[in-house]
Amino acid sequence: MYGAMRDDLKAGLAEIREAGLYKGERVIQGPQRASVSVGDGDVLNFCANNYLGLADHPKLVKAAQEALDRWGFGMASVRFICGTQQPHKELEAKLSEFLGTEDTILYSSCFDANAGLFETLLTDQDVIISDELNHASIIDGVRLCKAKRMRYRNRDVADLEARLKEASGARYRMIATDGVFSMDGYLAPLDEICELAERYDALVMVDDSHAVGFTGPTGRGTPELFGVQDKVDVLTGTLGKALGGASGGYTSGRAEIVEMLRQRSRPYLFSNSLAPSITAAALATLELLDESSELLGKLRANTELFRRRMTEAGFDLLPGEHPIIPVMIGDAAKAGKMADLLLDQGIYVIGFSYPVVPHGKARIRTQMSAAHSADDVNRAVDAFVTARSMMDE
Repeated sequence: MYGAMRDDLKAGLAEIREAGLYKGERVIQGPQRASVSVGDGDVLNFCANNYLGLADHPKLVKAAQEALDRWGFGMASVRFICGTQQPHKELEAKLSEFLGTEDTILYSSCFDANAGLFETLLTDQDVIISDELNHASIIDGVRLCKAKRMRYRNRDVADLEARLKEASGARYRMIATDGVFSMDGYLAPLDEICELAERYDALVMVDDSHAVGFTGPTGRGTPELFGVQDKVDVLTGTLGKALGGASGGYTSGRAEIVEMLRQRSRPYLFSNSLAPSITAAALATLELLDESSELLGKLRANTELFRRRMTEAGFDLLPGEHPIIPVMIGDAAKAGKMADLLLDQGIYVIGFSYPVVPHGKARIRTQMSAAHSADDVNRAVDAFVTARSMMDE
């Protein structure tokens, strides 16, 4: 049987390559940081989710090493059997304090947090109203749930209101949205969303993976930015981006919701506990953020500098203030070629194309980090200008 499948797979892979959409993997020879070793040389990394530059921070590395010595390598168990250690409870409490929520539950990833959320809380009597550009993990989590599904146009509160009116007969209505949409860097208008939720008696769920740690006055994420921390019912997020860049995720929010997730959420009940070293490093990350806002300021300065210089150079950037800064190319093959040209100049970026983004919307999604210097940012802009001129030849 596999012979026929193999031939189909080979043909499909050939089509992907011919269309310029094949996603290769570049191997980094060393730690994740602003400058990484790829192939025969070092390049500046402008495509990692290492927003605060903490992926190789000495304090986090030390915390992880000490946790290995004290708590061991792995848990070899799920939480409710024998997989809960003191650091797990400490991290959940610290995240709740940091986010201003009642309780928090850890997962092996935010993908798992979203996958285990909806089916635990909602039934066929309920409705989930989801932004059309939500992350794949929200989409998959919604698919696992028996609740009726509705979609509204990206960040369109008028369309959201229309869906809320349609869902008026449901037992519960849950609005689900990314806090930041990762392909565009756009922010969900949480103040308007929460106002509609109050008016139409709906719950609000936000995946804040691309905001927690650096968005908002003190880095508490989009709910803090929009002043709605007490109005968001469910907040999911990751430890794998700004908060250290390793792995792990969480769901935070109303105490009763978190308690039910501990009892019924399948990814929580059937996945191993977060490794002790990662748990300890995440605690160290939150301590760093409590101690100083220096990293937040540096990230924002780098973001402003790159946006300003690229705009002055005539590049087509999606508007915004987020450190995700898409440089719009349009054609998928051209985006891939430009990424290769930039790598030749020592700038590591990736071209994004269908199915990650819509047809005709290919781009190079750059991401700023507090680990970059102003010189790094200026070098990246100069490389973009050079690559563009080479493309035009």
